[in-house]
Amino acid sequence: METSTTSFIVENLTRAIVEHRLLPGTKLAEQKLADHFGVSRTLVRQALFQLSQNRLIKLEPARGAFVATPSVAEARQVFAVRRMLEAEMVRAFMAQSTPAKIRSLRQHVAAEKKAMEREDVGQRTELLGDFHVRMAELMGNEVLAQLLGELISRCALITLMYQSNVAAEHSHDEHADIVEALAGGNADHAVQLMRQHLDNVEAGLTFDRDVPTSDLSMALSA
Repeated sequence: METSTTSFIVENLTRAIVEHRLLPGTKLAEQKLADHFGVSRTLVRQALFQLSQNRLIKLEPARGAFVATPSVAEARQVFAVRRMLEAEMVRAFMAQSTPAKIRSLRQHVAAEKKAMEREDVGQRTELLGDFHVRMAELMGNEVLAQLLGELISRCALITLMYQSNVAAEHSHDEHADIVEALAGGNADHAVQLMRQHLDNVEAGLTFDRDVPTSDLSMALSA
């Protein structure tokens, strides 16, 4: 029971970060979280420790827990790792591609488009990140899916801090192009498109922006 409760807290806080409701630098007060979730501070502390292991929050002695504030160097390193991982993932996906897997990716891209048409920022952000995780899931590689999920969560913080006003439609269109290259059996082109996509996201970051702040209660009640 305790494990499932801790996982529930971790999942909710992670979602709030990924959907840009919990902003970098936000203080995560243990008592406030315990009251919100109706649990003990011990369970909250366990959840915060797990999130610190994923680099989503930072635990500071005598000060408490804060949503992480990735540095410029960390942001560049995260994207470098994603390029290495995801270029090879695309090639591996192509080697085991089936019509059903391509259909699943097309359905995901269609869901992205609907979220953008509804101007549902939270859903749009989640779906755009999940596209990459979905490819790993369709390959049946749970380790890769988990690793990418953690990297995508860290990217959510990075884009929140540093992304300039580049339309989300760009990422959606690039996802659609990647799927069509996979459907056409062109592995080299699909790999090139994935690299260009990640390059474009990183190029859209502005590293001299002010770090936003947020309120914990408002973020979790959204």
